[in-house]
Amino acid sequence: MAGMVRYDPFDSPREFMDRFFNRAFATTEASGYDEGALGVDISETDQELIVRASLPGFAEDEIDVQLHQGVLSIKAEHSVSEAHEDERYHRRERRWSTLSRRLALPGVLHDADVNADLKNGVLTLRIPVPAAAKPKQIKIATS
Repeated sequence: MAGMVRYDPFDSPREFMDRFFNRAFATTEASGYDEGALGVDISETDQELIVRASLPGFAEDEIDVQLHQGVLSIKAEHSVSEAHEDERYHRRERRWSTLSRRLALPGVLHDADVNADLKNGVLTLRIPVPAAAKPKQIKIATS
């Protein structure tokens, strides 16, 4: 029932249409990835940009991370094919899971070397900030 939109009689026609189109086009059908479903935190130190993404249940080989021209793409997909022959299933929803997110990163981060670490379901990416992207203090000469 993912395609159904609940009607609220107190919504204005504009709110109803916004909600309808936001839900209708939230999933990219061609790729099967739900853009934006992957929760991330982005922080920065003087030396690096740090991106943390929640990926519980995913293994390292099920995660694809790419950085191209300042856009970070994270895709994670896994499937569970185990079936117990002695059981009759009423519902099987744990067979596969897919998450995806594309983020335009702040600053000038074009194809930088990224240090990636997956621990306790959290993917941590550490991206060095180039010297050109760091703020430069300008001294003002007095006359």
